[in-house]
Amino acid sequence: MVKLRLRRKGRKGKPFYYIVAADARAPRDGRFIERIGSYNPNTNPATIDLNLDDAVRWLGNGAVPTDTCRAILSYKGVLYKHHLNKGVTKGALTQEQADAKFAAWMDEKNAKVAAKADGLSNTAAEKAAEQHKREEEMRIAREKAIAEKNAPTEIVADAEAAVETAEGEVQAIDAETPVAEETPVAEETPAAEETPTAEA
Repeated sequence: MVKLRLRRKGRKGKPFYYIVAADARAPRDGRFIERIGSYNPNTNPATIDLNLDDAVRWLGNGAVPTDTCRAILSYKGVLYKHHLNKGVTKGALTQEQADAKFAAWMDEKNAKVAAKADGLSNTAAEKAAEQHKREEEMRIAREKAIAEKNAPTEIVADAEAAVETAEGEVQAIDAETPVAEETPVAEETPAAEETPTAEA
């Protein structure tokens, strides 16, 4: 029995898968019959590269997809196209009608994918703006804290400078005011004592 399944590639923590048609008895990463696409879950949204016609051909030949591979095929419209091909085979609708239905489905699907991608890009832009706003608020708060920390030192320095300026002004005023010279006081000389004269 042939199964459509994923074949793991890529390094640890970053898986990458090939979508292959392989024998059910072969190991997961062993031999395969044909590679019909790839699946990269590391991107958002996931990147799926699939050959639609080959996948539909394998389903028509009786290949059975695994659960994960079935979800991928459904997402890319392979199961819907296979269903429409069954309707064409039974005569329920023409090939042109089936192609028109599938094209309409693909247009709707592509619009949804594009809307999701736009929403993700807008969300990323909003997150970047919010992050920038938070960083700006943190920067302002940090600058304010630094200013508050340095403020007392500046006040003390200004006070010391003011004191030094005041002392300088006082010294300048003292230097400008003339100091009155002290005049020496004449010492009083004691009057000469009268010597007694001998009486005749």
